[in-house]
Amino acid sequence: MLTIVSGTNRTGSNTLKVAKEYQRILQEKAVDANLFSLEAINVMQREASFEKIENEIIIPTSSFIFIVPEYNGSFPGVLKMLFDTGSSHNIWFNKEALITGNSTGRAGNLRGMDHLADILNYLKITVHPNKLPLSSVNTLMDADGKFTDAGTLYAINYQLDEFLKWRR
Repeated sequence: MLTIVSGTNRTGSNTLKVAKEYQRILQEKAVDANLFSLEAINVMQREASFEKIENEIIIPTSSFIFIVPEYNGSFPGVLKMLFDTGSSHNIWFNKEALITGNSTGRAGNLRGMDHLADILNYLKITVHPNKLPLSSVNTLMDADGKFTDAGTLYAINYQLDEFLKWRR
């Protein structure tokens, strides 16, 4: 199972728009991918709804695509809490991940992607080396949240094609 994680809980975020675009592009490649948004998810406590996420999303997923915005030079704490609240770190072990950063600034969350990659490696998740920073993401999409910039679409397709070949 392949799951795209929209790595923020902010409503109406560019991150969710990017995640939906990744899902759409994968569908064009005849690849099914689930979309998991952290909006309205309580990651602060282990309760039945969180255990359901573990059992229905985290455990069955073998490959993740993390779409992560830049928050204060890193990535959102809600995503970190997804890892920390889990019943065990081993539910993440031996999986693989692709990381895409996004920001309205000019660095595309370069530091945040590195921070996330370090945590994923600690959790024994193999991270694909092509981490894609999407800078000024708000200028790359139309009002419907579709990428209009040809260079960005090329970079995303290249990244996804590499990842799909690389996956086990």
